[in-house]
Amino acid sequence: MASSSSFLAPSSTSILHSKKDVGLSALTSTSSISSQRCQKTGFRRICCSVAAPQQSQRQPSTTGSVKTAMTMTEKILARASEKPYLTPGDNVWVNVDILMTHDVCGPGSIGIFKREFGEDAKVWDREKLVIIPDHYIFTSDERANRNVDILRDFCQEQNIKYFYDIKDLSNFKANPDYKGVCHVALAQEGHCRPGEVLLGTDSHTCTAGAFGQFATGIGNTDAGFVLGTGKLLLKVPPTLRFVMDGEMPSYLLAKDLILQIIGEITMAGATYKAMEFVGTTVESLNMEERMTLCNMVVEAGGKNGVVPADSTTYKYLEDKTSVPYQPVYSDQQARFLSEYRFDVSKLEPLVAKPHSPDNRALARECKDVKIDRVYIGSCTGGKTEDFMAAAKVFLASGKKVKVPTFLVPATQKVWMDLYSIPVPGAGGKTCSQIFEEAGCDTPASPSCGACLGGPKDTYARLNEPQASFHAFVCVSTTNRNFPGRMGHKEGQIYLASPYTAAASALTGYVTDPREFLQ
Repeated sequence: MASSSSFLAPSSTSILHSKKDVGLSALTSTSSISSQRCQKTGFRRICCSVAAPQQSQRQPSTTGSVKTAMTMTEKILARASEKPYLTPGDNVWVNVDILMTHDVCGPGSIGIFKREFGEDAKVWDREKLVIIPDHYIFTSDERANRNVDILRDFCQEQNIKYFYDIKDLSNFKANPDYKGVCHVALAQEGHCRPGEVLLGTDSHTCTAGAFGQFATGIGNTDAGFVLGTGKLLLKVPPTLRFVMDGEMPSYLLAKDLILQIIGEITMAGATYKAMEFVGTTVESLNMEERMTLCNMVVEAGGKNGVVPADSTTYKYLEDKTSVPYQPVYSDQQARFLSEYRFDVSKLEPLVAKPHSPDNRALARECKDVKIDRVYIGSCTGGKTEDFMAAAKVFLASGKKVKVPTFLVPATQKVWMDLYSIPVPGAGGKTCSQIFEEAGCDTPASPSCGACLGGPKDTYARLNEPQASFHAFVCVSTTNRNFPGRMGHKEGQIYLASPYTAAASALTGYVTDPREFLQ
């Protein structure tokens, strides 16, 4: 299914200019060299002691393709730190292009900013800060509501250009500025651009790496510092490369690909590493599917995920941003810590069983797992293409769902798409019409919804299981299935693609979508 190869330095004493070379300069043949391997956490290097030559001293060359070859992530951070060259492990002050925060972490970040820089301090750039309420919105919880009030007061005080406010909770459509899930809104509103550095107070900020940029989640303290300075000290991560080739089967989605990868390398397999996705399969994915791929790198411990920008990227950005951007690409001789190869044509639909995203299993192996509900939504699985995929399964089956099926569009734009864009091959029917015919719940107000539990009155939250149910099992297109993640700590969550989620809704069991798509 997958092969892995680590790029190590050659064991011989001659230093070769190859991918296996870790970048030492070539030395004259008259030098005597003794080398030993030393392990540095997360990156393999060679420690050399070099005896002085018998004849005239010669300094090692500092030029050459091997010396300067960098990965995409290294290049982006080099440019942002105004350095000509970076290697994994370097600590550099990086200039931030965009900082995003939301209603859960925004108040804390603002509090730290004011404490450290002063009550009257101004943010470093009011046009580079994007504030998006999205987590705990449609609730009567007073503390949750207060968080949005704090954001609003701060944005008015600082004259923040990009604040996507919501005031009328009874009707989200009455709030023209309100967007919804921050990671999807960032893309739709043109804040994601190749070659840039985007930081956010949310672990799934890595989603934006789909645009060929460095994007990662940071904590409130770091965000407070960025608010005042526009800079952050970052350690350059080594890069894992994932090469995915082969024609994507009609029953697979990007969610299956990332569940395959996480199952392969485990939840700790990419800890503080960049995950770069390349190959013909990746090139064939649309932007929303690439976002799904990058979205869940953090579930493998990744610092960031990244997909090289191409014509698909540029076409998506055409009507979304007028800010000039400069894409970068990994050099041919760039060094990758490991490379994993997948023949996607041989993969099957997957799920992640409770209670970990790396608890991988084939969907067909779980066909006896009875479920109580299905949830389609979140930054991972609540985009327009995700709902289109679910609608395709419902349409193919012509049947009604057998368990409650909750639909939570990520953003207001996605919600509108469900009611306006015809589903291919459906005779002009939209997603909303197909969902209604299948007996699903009406698409809810756009937000993070029950993905991370939230207040007790959050729509579709896993609260107390009904007495008649044997358990509390949910098939979900979200990103995490830890105990209590979607509410009740006894809830069992199976992470799946929109195809698999829709197929499972139709049968009341975890179901391989090939039952309806072939």
